[in-house]
Amino acid sequence: MTTSDRDRDTRGRARQARPRDALGRPLPYGAEGVEPVSEEALPPADTLRLARELVDAGRPFSAHEVLEARWKAGPAEERDLWQGLAQLCVAMTHAARGNQTGADRLFERAAGRLADFAATGREAHGLDLDDVVASARRHHGTF
Repeated sequence: MTTSDRDRDTRGRARQARPRDALGRPLPYGAEGVEPVSEEALPPADTLRLARELVDAGRPFSAHEVLEARWKAGPAEERDLWQGLAQLCVAMTHAARGNQTGADRLFERAAGRLADFAATGREAHGLDLDDVVASARRHHGTF
């Protein structure tokens, strides 16, 4: 089902059927965009691997979508970890699109969320969160 302003699935949930560029910007229908990522959550190690690959390929918006799927499907006690990582990718997307103010705000928000998660002492699936937080605060956002 499609409405004039939003694509919807059969349950009425918003879906983006338009192709997108590498930074997540919608392209005209029929244009060739980047391959969309699955909306299905991956296991943590696979999520991190794919997110890194997407960031390295210049697709931080897609990496954000992969991390967002994990945060929504994961346990509540890991929410700050996955949201923080997703926010890093959105910050990188804003920076690449030329919105440095938005990028700065999201880098700092991501750093705070990840620092909060690190303070719990929970497993971060092999990530060195001190390093990730420091990187976010330097506005490099790589993990």
